[in-house]
Amino acid sequence: MANLIQTIQNIFKIEELKNRILFTVGILIVVRIGAHITLPGIDVNALAMSNATTDSNTLFGMFDMFVGGAFSNAAVFALGIMPYITSSIVFQMAGVVVPTIQKIQKEGEEGRRKINQWTRMFTVIICIFNAWGVSIKLMNQQAAGVPVVPDGGVLFVLGTVCLLTAGTIFMMWLGEQITERGLGNGISLIIMIGIIARFPDAIWQEWLLVSAGSRHWVVEIVAICLLVAIIAVIVMISQGTRRIPVQYAKRQVGKKTISGTTQYLPLKVNAAGVMPIIFAQTLMFIPNTILYFFPQSDFLMTAARLLQHDSWFYALVYFLMIVGFTYFYTAIIFNPRDMADNMKKQGGFIPGVRPGQHTSDYIEYALTRITLPGAIFLGIIAILPTFVTNIFGIGMSFAQFFGGTSILILVGVALDSLNQIESHLLMRHYDGFMKSGRIKGRAGI
Repeated sequence: MANLIQTIQNIFKIEELKNRILFTVGILIVVRIGAHITLPGIDVNALAMSNATTDSNTLFGMFDMFVGGAFSNAAVFALGIMPYITSSIVFQMAGVVVPTIQKIQKEGEEGRRKINQWTRMFTVIICIFNAWGVSIKLMNQQAAGVPVVPDGGVLFVLGTVCLLTAGTIFMMWLGEQITERGLGNGISLIIMIGIIARFPDAIWQEWLLVSAGSRHWVVEIVAICLLVAIIAVIVMISQGTRRIPVQYAKRQVGKKTISGTTQYLPLKVNAAGVMPIIFAQTLMFIPNTILYFFPQSDFLMTAARLLQHDSWFYALVYFLMIVGFTYFYTAIIFNPRDMADNMKKQGGFIPGVRPGQHTSDYIEYALTRITLPGAIFLGIIAILPTFVTNIFGIGMSFAQFFGGTSILILVGVALDSLNQIESHLLMRHYDGFMKSGRIKGRAGI
């Protein structure tokens, strides 16, 4: 504990690091303020009553989780940063199947700037369509016969589209400012703060249940211990890699002779990150989302009952989908053929494996083997809220923090931010958070 306190003191002794932290906190406060500024033309009381009767087990509920309640508040930041994330994913996948984009991606810094520009432009297009859909949803939303938008019309739609699009672009700019002048990845931190914003309310709901005698305090303590254990396992798996040795031969560069070295090609156990869960969760929520618009459909009602978040059928289908999407997304972001070609151009080879196709096959074989435990891990993490709800009787608002996208994003962003703080401390010859361990920012790890 003394070392931790000393480390925190050292953080604020470094002027640049202190300014970066304060700048990041200031930007995140602005993001949270924007999540509570309601769009003009909205009846706030009718909106609150309507939200109280809305099922969170839909795409709207998942979207609202990522934007920290801004969507249910009908705030100017209701779309959050998700249109930009969607645009980035589209261009990432297009780089695999579209030769023109793939060629531009290989042009170095100039190619990255061009792709970033196209991503921003496509983000605006996505925002316009999303904002138009949100305006239509709000105009059709009622609470006890009272419309959420008393005076809906063309002017309301145009104003909503302009404000929501401007809100997303502003958030995108804020994220870039954090990345450049703050601490950590700005886009990831904005998503993280939206998820954390729901945590105090979830804890308060649990406290009310314990105070009322509806749940024993021992159950809550066991649940919190389980949450700590889950976080520890996620950290361990997130940091886990399979290192493949790569030998580089001695080569002549101009008048200098570079001696042969041995480096390592790191293959992460969880290379796909949180994306398989997002893909699977989106598909699982589709029946409930469509049922929101067609409440009289018997088929959709049956499908929605089967896919309730606390059902075992939901957990099984969800698990299998995540395993499949993990292999799918890993195949998109990793190209063994490109790795083998780049290795060959730089004079590198894996000991005992011939360069070229044999190296590509070896990397693909290793990647396939190591992806299986990563896929099973993601599947288990994703369905943990269902188990926690059924076994401990914990409410879904708190159970979401035991698994799924919430906990993975929180842990991943926290590790990235700690890595950057660790790097700043070590650069100034201070001790980091741990004198031993596996934080990636520490030199020599």
